[in-house]
Amino acid sequence: MVLPPDDSIPDIKAMGFFDSEIVQQEARQLFEDYHSLMQLGSDYGKFDREGKKLFIEQMESVMDRYKIFMKRFELSEDFMAQMTVEQLRTQLGQFGVTPQQMFDQMNLTLERMKSEVERMP
Repeated sequence: MVLPPDDSIPDIKAMGFFDSEIVQQEARQLFEDYHSLMQLGSDYGKFDREGKKLFIEQMESVMDRYKIFMKRFELSEDFMAQMTVEQLRTQLGQFGVTPQQMFDQMNLTLERMKSEVERMP
């Protein structure tokens, strides 16, 4: 077995957070999924019970993925990742909200939606 020379293997520590193809792909997919759900959500009131359940499950999934993605930013030592976290905190702070409060509020909203669906005939 022949191993590639050391200089052909990317130095993960030197690689910027956003240089990772995996990070770029996940960010793109997360944005597309969220955007699609927001468009679909405009018709939420027209969904039947099962459609509403499915929408809520998909929103929960996207929010879980978003939390994980944000945690990666927070744990990264990359300058741009840290700047992204600070930018989010600043933007949310203008509304008096922290990132955790944003997630908590979204979860509360989804829980309310679930309870409304459960009460449907």
